[in-house]
Amino acid sequence: MADNAISSSPQVQAQLDRLWALSPGTDILGLERITELLDRIGNPHRALPPVLHVAGTNGKGSTCAFLRAAIEASGLTCHVYTSPHLVRFNERIRVAGRLIEDDVLAALLSEVLDAAGDIGASFFETTTAAAFLVFSRCPADACIIEVGLGGRLDATNVITAPIITGIAQLGIDHQSFLGDTIEEIAGEKAGIAKPGVTLVTMRYPPHVAQTVSNAAARIGARISMLGTGWQLRVDEALHYSDDRGSVEAPLPRMAGPHQAENLGLAIAMLQHQTALAIPPSAYRAAAEWTEWPARMQRLAPGPLLARLPQGSELWLDGGHNAAAATSVSATLAARAGKRPVHLVMGMLANKDARGLLLPFARYARSLQAVPVPNHAHHAPATLAAAALSLGLQADVADDVAAALDAIAARADPANPPVVLILGTLYLAGWVLAANDQVPG
Repeated sequence: MADNAISSSPQVQAQLDRLWALSPGTDILGLERITELLDRIGNPHRALPPVLHVAGTNGKGSTCAFLRAAIEASGLTCHVYTSPHLVRFNERIRVAGRLIEDDVLAALLSEVLDAAGDIGASFFETTTAAAFLVFSRCPADACIIEVGLGGRLDATNVITAPIITGIAQLGIDHQSFLGDTIEEIAGEKAGIAKPGVTLVTMRYPPHVAQTVSNAAARIGARISMLGTGWQLRVDEALHYSDDRGSVEAPLPRMAGPHQAENLGLAIAMLQHQTALAIPPSAYRAAAEWTEWPARMQRLAPGPLLARLPQGSELWLDGGHNAAAATSVSATLAARAGKRPVHLVMGMLANKDARGLLLPFARYARSLQAVPVPNHAHHAPATLAAAALSLGLQADVADDVAAALDAIAARADPANPPVVLILGTLYLAGWVLAANDQVPG
């Protein structure tokens, strides 16, 4: 699927255009192309700072954000590679704590594309090679790498000796690449396990946990799973423990009870490695500092929020599968209380619209269905029909701004609404740019 990356820098945009012209135009899995490309540029993946490798269907980006915050709160520096970006491609590559600069990025992409030649590497494979190249050249204490798709055959899985690996929440997504069952998907995610390296995971249903455990055992990886290898209790605070000791931290500032588990996973990953010294105070700081755009993010005053009645709340989440919807819906319902809730949704064509909407159907008042700019998406009429089948009032709008105007026109100023924009991170990026909240 096209990333449709754009840049305000002509030099970067020229390389992104070149990258897209040379790539096969779709997601492809396998390690052959990335291995050959990395070999041509000197195998930078073998010269990275200590790597923390994170997979998962949902929550892996938030886990990476908590990891980064804890590491930096320890007085250490780290590189971070995540995907996709929301507004600027630069968001994918953070070098020793700072987003990569345009001039460095343009030169880096040019160097990798010059070497790519006839390999036929995908967009993601090429950008992964570029990230590894800059990370190998710039000093840092650690390197956080988020899996792009799956795990076993993901381009990031050329990393052979991470200091720790982790798997966040699992769910059904990307079936055409990873399999139709949760067991198949779990097996693909567990493919990041490495011999002699601890694989830290969430708690899964028994049949899924067994799949992950078997994959770790086959490769010779140790496994530490929530509920057996480590424990997490959440009340007014977060209480973590394992056989090394215990940690207490405030609840994350990021909205949603699922974020406490993501923070727990980050703590567990750091507690199960020995290359980095992380004091307990760093976990408390991570809970209080961490932000991760478009993950149950309350939007600040800006052009989009201004379209709603005074006192309204406007929330944004890039969730696009049923597992994410369950967590987000619970958070939104608790936040809204008795206030009216309205949804604005755009969704990629290969995603399950009904599965995403179902958790909201019991309490949301309406849905405004919108297109996803520059991406293959469900027709808004199709999304509206799915909502109507669940008992939601539904209409279509040309874009998010028009959808908010329609909600505002029907709103009671005495009881201002809570509005959630959801469906895909690609739409979320458009929303952040339109509300003047470009991630930094």
